[in-house]
Amino acid sequence: MPHPDNAPYFNDLEGLAIGDIAALPPEMLLDLQTTALAETARVKRLRDRLEAGIAQRYETAAAAERAAQGKTSGTVRVEDEGVVIVADLPKKISWDQDRLAAMAERIRAAGDDPTEYLEIAYRVPERRFGAWPAAMREGFADARSETTGKPVFRLEARDR
Repeated sequence: MPHPDNAPYFNDLEGLAIGDIAALPPEMLLDLQTTALAETARVKRLRDRLEAGIAQRYETAAAAERAAQGKTSGTVRVEDEGVVIVADLPKKISWDQDRLAAMAERIRAAGDDPTEYLEIAYRVPERRFGAWPAAMREGFADARSETTGKPVFRLEARDR
């Protein structure tokens, strides 16, 4: 679609009121949304490249500083020509759920309360819940609540 002379460009959106944007014709909204998505993808690609370059430059120095401090993860600071680089290597912990359940049972069997040692959470995946027979779903219905997230609108051109 050729861009009309009086139509706002993507960069003009910052100066427009939300009501003015909402009043634009659907094809123009589609064009602006397509541009926004392309810009977002482009900026993400550029940022990923920049972050990869920064990591390549400083990962060895950060690892050496972490080793000097006796750390295998966490935050260290290194300096390069007056710029302080804060390098964080987060620790990721995962727990074997079956083993934790067995430990909770052992604690309970010993007469202790497992919640003093463990956080116990129950979850039902929505896909699994939807596949249950109606009688089973009814039994769990009072324990289930549903909320909504932020609405998302994606515009698409209709095939002509």
